[in-house]
Amino acid sequence: MDINTIRKETRGCTDKIFLNSAGSSLVTDTVFDIMMNSLTEEARIGGYALASLNQEGVDDFYAETAKLLNCRLENIAFQTSATDAYAKAISSIEFKTGDVILTTDDDYVSNQISFLSLKKRFGIKIVRAVTRSDGDLDLVAFEELVKEHQPKLVALTHIPTSSGLVQAAEEVGAICRKYNTWYLVDACQSVGQLVVDVQKIGCDFLAATGRKFLRGPRGTGFLYVSDRALEAGLAPLIIDMIGAEWTSADDYKLEPTAKRFEFWESSIAGRLALKEAVKYANHVGMANIQEYNAGLMAQFRNQLKQVKGLNLQDRGTQLSNILTFTMDQHTTEEIAQQLREHHVYFSITSLCSARIDFPKKNIESAVRLSPHYFNTPEELEKVVTILDF
Repeated sequence: MDINTIRKETRGCTDKIFLNSAGSSLVTDTVFDIMMNSLTEEARIGGYALASLNQEGVDDFYAETAKLLNCRLENIAFQTSATDAYAKAISSIEFKTGDVILTTDDDYVSNQISFLSLKKRFGIKIVRAVTRSDGDLDLVAFEELVKEHQPKLVALTHIPTSSGLVQAAEEVGAICRKYNTWYLVDACQSVGQLVVDVQKIGCDFLAATGRKFLRGPRGTGFLYVSDRALEAGLAPLIIDMIGAEWTSADDYKLEPTAKRFEFWESSIAGRLALKEAVKYANHVGMANIQEYNAGLMAQFRNQLKQVKGLNLQDRGTQLSNILTFTMDQHTTEEIAQQLREHHVYFSITSLCSARIDFPKKNIESAVRLSPHYFNTPEELEKVVTILDF
């Protein structure tokens, strides 16, 4: 992996230290060029003609994404966001009163709200798994919860947005297969920074976004749907003409592939740009990206531990490129101001996104830094110096 070439191909690297890939990352120049050129061409010839001329590129999205996740292209559906993908997956499950969703304390805020909405509308139950003192899931207790409650759905966020924890997606998948439970994974923070293999995870659905660590444009994402789910006839609550064929006045036939989870209308420029982002990740190699990121973050965390009064808030035996921290002598806003003055890009995570996790840590907010493989150790050393104030 040639870090110098990667930085040259990322125009956003030149005038800042960008540490917000967990929010919306920097696109490559090729992704930018494809997006802009496609929009320019659309203005000249119209959206339908643009789609017709670029059908091969649109189709390549499925092949590149299947390669990224280690599945068949028939298992991939384009989506406008991870939330869009997640909602369609959930809507394919026929919940009834008393059904259980088994999740964790660390599920993404929008997912938790979705579960609560289903609880209010359908009378389902939400069960949250036990977390050990080190931050990891208690997998023995998790399996006992599966046996006790026989959940209709197990829902896991691979990497929570409010901490650096990497959850045990593969181990949970093995439990779900053992008890024949539908399994939904939110991978919006893991796709693009880690090797994500749906065969090893064993999930029925996996939702991801383009804008984060995958380095694609906003308004793009995708959904993986397993063969098992397709063969069982699972489909979103609302289907349009790409998801099914209208066969008679009162009937339709489902699209056999994961495209049944798509809507016909979407941005062709966005599709082409997302395909390019996935292709770029595949070209660099997700194993190479994961290895580089692991070394980068280990060094960064070790250096930050030396800053007096700085408290790393991430727990878990496996940690990701998301790093959250507080400081004894400075408020979150004071830290934010210090970073802004030195042109460091970051995010702030607040209690409203971590209603269960943050109270256990006795904090109400934290600064979130999320480096990626276009960042250098030298940049992160500068950040450590900036934070020692």
